[in-house]
Amino acid sequence: MTAAPGHRSTDPYSTGDATSTGDAPADDDAPAAASDVEPASEAGPAPVAGPGADIQPGAGAESAAGEPDAQGEPDAPAKHLAHTWAEARQAAFDCAAPIPAAPVPLRDAVGRTLAADITAHQDMPHYASSAMDGWAVNGTGPWILAEPGQRLAPHEASVIVTGGLIPPGAKAVLRTESGAMSTDDDGLPVLTLGGAARPGEPRNGQHIRKAAEEATAGDVLVKAGVVLNPAHVALAALAGYDEVEVLGKPVVKLVLTGSEVVEQGLPEPGRVRDTFGPQLATVVEMLGGLCREQVRIGDSYTEWLEGLEDSGLPEALNLPADVVVTTGGTGRSGTDHFRRAVADLGGRLIIDGVAMRPGHPAVLAELPDGRFVLGLPGNPLAAMMALSTVGAPLLAALGHGQLPPVREVPSGTMLEPEPGRTRLMPFRLLYGMASPAQHTGPGMMRGLASADGVLVVPPHGVQLGEMVPAFALPWGPAIPEPKTAEAKPKSPARKSASRASAKQGAQSGPVDWSALLD
Repeated sequence: MTAAPGHRSTDPYSTGDATSTGDAPADDDAPAAASDVEPASEAGPAPVAGPGADIQPGAGAESAAGEPDAQGEPDAPAKHLAHTWAEARQAAFDCAAPIPAAPVPLRDAVGRTLAADITAHQDMPHYASSAMDGWAVNGTGPWILAEPGQRLAPHEASVIVTGGLIPPGAKAVLRTESGAMSTDDDGLPVLTLGGAARPGEPRNGQHIRKAAEEATAGDVLVKAGVVLNPAHVALAALAGYDEVEVLGKPVVKLVLTGSEVVEQGLPEPGRVRDTFGPQLATVVEMLGGLCREQVRIGDSYTEWLEGLEDSGLPEALNLPADVVVTTGGTGRSGTDHFRRAVADLGGRLIIDGVAMRPGHPAVLAELPDGRFVLGLPGNPLAAMMALSTVGAPLLAALGHGQLPPVREVPSGTMLEPEPGRTRLMPFRLLYGMASPAQHTGPGMMRGLASADGVLVVPPHGVQLGEMVPAFALPWGPAIPEPKTAEAKPKSPARKSASRASAKQGAQSGPVDWSALLD
């Protein structure tokens, strides 16, 4: 339904219960566990499953789980190593193949990428028509009135409206304001030129839209690869199309969980306001998905199973989900049912935790029917970071896109190391430098709401002024390209320069602007 099995990687993780990153508290604010620490440089990175790879549980460890060691004693169950941030992005992108092109109705085509040329099935317009309300005429006036639609003899006219078919024999159209009805010597009605008529009106061919004036049959009207806008769709309608062939886009179903969530008003203590329902579908569509269904469930295992089952959509839409996105339930507590539900449905885990903060409990799985299931943490900021890390590459791959770009920005402050974790920090640009925003706890949204992008802080930290990776927010501007210093012509040193000026110049450099943030 979404991707050929040969294009997806197999599960590189152990199925044992003993994991490290998954045991962290659901607030996504716990310190890094032992298995989150990246391998030492001389040991090389942890192995990652590539497309079609056959990696056994515990691969990369000194001995496989359950195998006797040198003393003949079995090892403890193998623990999986969480993906690094970069590995998780790549794994999410590599596991899916683009959804095939398909026809969509014209009303759903705006914003979609055209997969096949739109050509003119016939001449456009396919008949000569009037550009004005008035009379179709043959020759000069006065004109005797004839029945509409019949062939006009010389000095005959018939009433016509804008867009009306030009009758045989007609040479021009006389505008309503340029004609007047009168009578001839015998008292019969005739059409004559009125006071508003211009000299020589109407000229041959005047106010007639010729057939094939816009296109002839077979002309290419819109080339494949174009992102369709409303004018393209109107042109397709003029050409007689009811639907057009577009590149596939992933259909997404949202499963929002949590019995403590309220959808309106101020929550009481012990309750929390729904932050996903009003905006998550929009963000998914910004990332290239088509959100067609949203359901809310409680915390019971039965509800989880029902939420993940492919119940389908109304038959009129005929669009089963390609991706199911869940919120919460990716931890290890008694109310976290993501992994169990996926296992009972016959699915497999592709990503089971990411060595990042916030958002490390992110999980990506695939079900036997080809649907992907993306489990986001329950905290709002952690969920958005997980969606950016795993969801954006997955949706891009399914939708014929590229891996979302990562740029570099100069850091406006020094960021301490945190071994074993990549930190994702919403930032604001101050004087061209990126400083972490305030109010960016896993459950907060204030910092993200005012952010210009997200810093990808490596485990070894960042020095003031150092270039650090960053990515744009789905709703925000692109990360600006770093400015390159232009070569300046060298000028001879001034002998009069003071030692104090030289010392001041030597000490000049990046300035920490982070204190200016609210």
